[in-house]
Amino acid sequence: MSIARFWRETPRRYNLGGSKCTVCSTAYFPPRTVCPTCSHHRESIGKMVPLQLSGDGEVFSYSVVHDAAEGFEMQVPYVLALVRTVEGPVLTGQVVDVDPSVVRIGLKVRATFRKLREEGRAGVIHYGYKFAPAEELVVSPPGGPPAPVRVTSPSEGDRASA
Repeated sequence: MSIARFWRETPRRYNLGGSKCTVCSTAYFPPRTVCPTCSHHRESIGKMVPLQLSGDGEVFSYSVVHDAAEGFEMQVPYVLALVRTVEGPVLTGQVVDVDPSVVRIGLKVRATFRKLREEGRAGVIHYGYKFAPAEELVVSPPGGPPAPVRVTSPSEGDRASA
């Protein structure tokens, strides 16, 4: 993605800004100017309003990545998930601050803004959203009592996922 395009999309990335149709109440991320859900799309022209997503949601589906794309080799294994937000849109993002083995469908998460990548050694640093557990995770090992799973602090997560 070009630097200029990334900068144009900065408000949406940093604020999780979407849109909502006032005709059918469907929420979208990224924002749309016309609602594709309405049976007559023209009904929604001029009736889409800005919507600030809370960032709260739950894991809808996920995959643990072991063979990373270029630039993410130091993070494997990591979780890439589809997260259904409480407002409705489904966002794709990395789940951080938790061991990949304990991520599950239905896990409550919250958006957090982190470093995504860097362009060259002295290049622009790109930030965006990732998802962190919104709850303290408790895992029951086979035949044993529940044991809490360590969730790293945001500062540790920044170093680990950066």
